[in-house]
Amino acid sequence: MDFILQPWAWYVAGPIIAFVMFLLFYFGERFGVSSNLETFCAIGGAGKITDYFKIDWKQNKWNLMFVAGAITGGFIASNWLTVSDAVAINPQTVKDLAAIGIKNAGSTYLPDEIFSIDTMLTLKGFLTLLIAGLMVGFGARWAGGCTSGHAIVGLSNLEIPSVISVIGFFIGGLIMTWFILPMLF
Repeated sequence: MDFILQPWAWYVAGPIIAFVMFLLFYFGERFGVSSNLETFCAIGGAGKITDYFKIDWKQNKWNLMFVAGAITGGFIASNWLTVSDAVAINPQTVKDLAAIGIKNAGSTYLPDEIFSIDTMLTLKGFLTLLIAGLMVGFGARWAGGCTSGHAIVGLSNLEIPSVISVIGFFIGGLIMTWFILPMLF
């Protein structure tokens, strides 16, 4: 049982991801989380507002299975396969985060200073998450896919736009981490 409760090594998880990518390639599908949002918007009737969402969502039914599997898998992992919510973070990172006001970094996956209900109900917390969500959504559409789609599928297919997108994601992450996040706290 200890094997299940520990993070899987790269040599176990990597081949599983590669096998899933092979199956998707074999069946002519592409992996990406942002395409699931398009499917949900089409189901919700967003095509009545903008032509972008006028798609036959039934052709993307497999996306709904992906979302159901991700939610179910996350629930199972969180409730029955996780010994603790603690995350192994470099001690220097813990110190750096404490310096900008994020206490107990690594004790949970999501720091309360950003993601607690109390924080989200403040004007600053609400605006932070709203603006971040809009920027991530806009960026995923502008880049032609999300980080998982470009980094897992695009790079494995040796697509130049994915290389450029992943480089941009990393640069954006570094700017957020080192310059914007400290100003927010």
